[in-house]
Amino acid sequence: MSSNKAFKPKARRPRGFEDRLSHHLRAEQALIQAASGVYERWGFERLETPAFEFADCLGKFLPDDDRPNEGVFALQDDDEQWMALRYDLTAPLARFSAEHFQDLAKPFRRYQYGDVWRNEKPGPGRFRQFIQCDADSVGAPGTAADAEIIALASEVMAAVGLERGEYAVRVNDRRLLDGILESLGAGAAEARLKVLRAIDKMDRLGRHGVELLLGAGRKDESGDFTPGAGLDAASITRVLDFIEAGGGTRGEVIERLIPIVGAGVGGAGVSALEEIAAILNALNVDEDQVIFDPSIVRGLGYYTGPVFEVELNLSATYENGQPIRFGSVGGGGRYDDLVARFTGQAVPATGFSFGVSRFAAALSALDRIKDSAPDPLVIVLAVDKDHMATYFQLAAQLRAEGLRAEAFVGGGNMGKQLKYADRRGADFAVIVGEDERQNQTVTIKDLKLGARLAQQIEDNKAWREDQPAQFTLPLAGFAKALHERLV
Repeated sequence: MSSNKAFKPKARRPRGFEDRLSHHLRAEQALIQAASGVYERWGFERLETPAFEFADCLGKFLPDDDRPNEGVFALQDDDEQWMALRYDLTAPLARFSAEHFQDLAKPFRRYQYGDVWRNEKPGPGRFRQFIQCDADSVGAPGTAADAEIIALASEVMAAVGLERGEYAVRVNDRRLLDGILESLGAGAAEARLKVLRAIDKMDRLGRHGVELLLGAGRKDESGDFTPGAGLDAASITRVLDFIEAGGGTRGEVIERLIPIVGAGVGGAGVSALEEIAAILNALNVDEDQVIFDPSIVRGLGYYTGPVFEVELNLSATYENGQPIRFGSVGGGGRYDDLVARFTGQAVPATGFSFGVSRFAAALSALDRIKDSAPDPLVIVLAVDKDHMATYFQLAAQLRAEGLRAEAFVGGGNMGKQLKYADRRGADFAVIVGEDERQNQTVTIKDLKLGARLAQQIEDNKAWREDQPAQFTLPLAGFAKALHERLV
């Protein structure tokens, strides 16, 4: 016997994706607007690329028949070419720059914000869809472009409301460590990768843990063993001396690095830091805003020169009292090889990126999100359904005065409509019933004032008679009069 029961899908979200309500969106939009304002003032122009790119343009993840969605969300179009949702905003920039290279003014200075998607295992604070906000210079070969991007990142932090000492842009140059590794005979790709991964764990494992990973290897608390880079004791000491050469002014760090890294590739990295320091000084970027820190690795194979991360020097706790670890809220650096995948020739590029949702969540936890409340909302109640046209007309008059306004279109009596207005956080309710129509007036309920006064009432009878949060306005010009009360 067949069942005629209608199928009802279960209302649920895929793991790693989130619904964002209006207050989250307003906070994120405020962050984007602050950053975009900085980018515009510095002469960067906005670009928007499509959500989908051909998968082979993404570079990092190339789907094949066995793994069509490795790291990305991919599908085949009608001519059987693999397309994928963009993994970040940099790969689409590289594709765009290569596609329009001859027509672009170089350096091509662009900023972009938008959603990116990653087909990775989700976890706490780790989503498969989130918003990034980037600024990049493509076709800018000199260290001056890196210095500009670093200063730009610092100004974005100030623009979103962080003060001096509450953040730090930590800068390094990948060539410094490359020079050391070459001199130690550890320049091979596999050994270099192990050293970089070890350094990247300095904050979590400390000097001893990194020392083990640079040598024979390390066994963690669970008993799992991680093979090390295989450096000898003298080489380990030199690498540790390098990553601990930070602290003090930018000039002091440079002085400590010179004898450690030597000439060659490492010397080029020191020269880059010297030029960056000079430009930052000229821009009055203080020592506590941008710090030279040799322990910053940032990306294991992506960057080719200066790199940096933006960290918050603030602390907060969860409701259970546990500390919140913010980590890096943004970063960037020089990447000269990405566009070359398309052009076959080196195209210098440098940029800065931050995750909008992650950054907004950190600022919210620190109570640093500026008041992002929407403009006051006025709701015209539908007291008499036979006069809906009039209520729509009243709402239109309010909007013409620059107010947010809506005519109520749901069901229910006036009590239910007022409850709706409360749940929406409305500031005023406009009431026009039979008495108001005869007198050519409107009754206004100040809902926010009423909520405050309700907590203080001692005499319900006096409250009902006085109606202290309610007033009347002439119908003619009521919208302008209400607007004047709000401003």
